[in-house]
Amino acid sequence: MTDTQAHDESHGNGLGARLNWLRAAVLGANDGVVSTAGIVVGVAGATGDRSALLTAGLAGLLAGSMSMAAGEYVSVSTQRDSEQAALATEKRELQETPEAELAELSGLLEGKGLSREVAREAAVQLTERDALRAHAEVELGIDPDDLTNPWHAAGASFLAFTAGALLPLLAIVLPPASLRLVVTVLAVLAALALTGWWSARLGDAAVGRAVLRNMSGGAVAMGVTYAAGALLGAVGV
Repeated sequence: MTDTQAHDESHGNGLGARLNWLRAAVLGANDGVVSTAGIVVGVAGATGDRSALLTAGLAGLLAGSMSMAAGEYVSVSTQRDSEQAALATEKRELQETPEAELAELSGLLEGKGLSREVAREAAVQLTERDALRAHAEVELGIDPDDLTNPWHAAGASFLAFTAGALLPLLAIVLPPASLRLVVTVLAVLAALALTGWWSARLGDAAVGRAVLRNMSGGAVAMGVTYAAGALLGAVGV
């Protein structure tokens, strides 16, 4: 592979989309870890019964993963509808006012730094090749052949949340009763450190701050739910 090919691949049109999917997966897993850990640690504060912990953890895992999937499906479906509506509007405008659309495309290209003459020539060539694609990409920032897929988004969110939720669930039910809470807290904090590091690297942010923020949030969540569970257990609720 030549240096030019490597350079082109690293700046491919799909790179930003792949990073967004990866970031969403990391955040989904992080949500699964924190929310399920909060549930099982809270229940552990009230009772040490393994069946109760397993039931609560599974309920939290299923409810959370389905909620994440449904929310992502609705959100991405709305985005896809907006993209399709924008493309339909652009298609109609190209049919009704082609000259105005050509001038608009030329102006957009000129705004990107091309000279007026070059921008006009580029607009003419792009229009002759595929007018709708040209306007979609330059004006709307949309790839007509790669619209967002709500089913993919829902599936990815479901799997990411489930993967994250399994860790605290297994950590609370597998060890001996005397070690459950310690193992769970340590496993959750380790997982949050990893997701914090990963999300920081994806966003080019400070790793140490992201890891500390992530672990602190998880620790506070577990502390609050454990205290609530212990209080309820103490009063016999």
